[in-house]
Amino acid sequence: MDALKKTLEYDPYLDKSKTEDELARMKTDEEANIIFARQDYWLKDGITMNLDREKCYLAISAVDEFLGKAETKLKRLYPNLARADEELEKKIVGEIEKERSESESGLGMIFG
Repeated sequence: MDALKKTLEYDPYLDKSKTEDELARMKTDEEANIIFARQDYWLKDGITMNLDREKCYLAISAVDEFLGKAETKLKRLYPNLARADEELEKKIVGEIEKERSESESGLGMIFG
């Protein structure tokens, strides 16, 4: 999960070790511009959601064009990665919405 987390957090345009030439070449590299850090994503261990404790679950909220390219990139980087079936996707999205709702509610009590 640590390697995946680093991939998700990495923004090559903020990488101070990149030279100007590398940054210029990246502008035409479609895969280099699949930057997860600029998307709304959610990564959780299965155990925290009462799911398979041996797995982690990733949900990405982005435009369809990005999602297709992102799935291809992730599968290349992490061959064991697999998309969840529709039923599991719905459960995970429900957990995300529940967590966000509870978080927003908590902030309302603090600042409201």
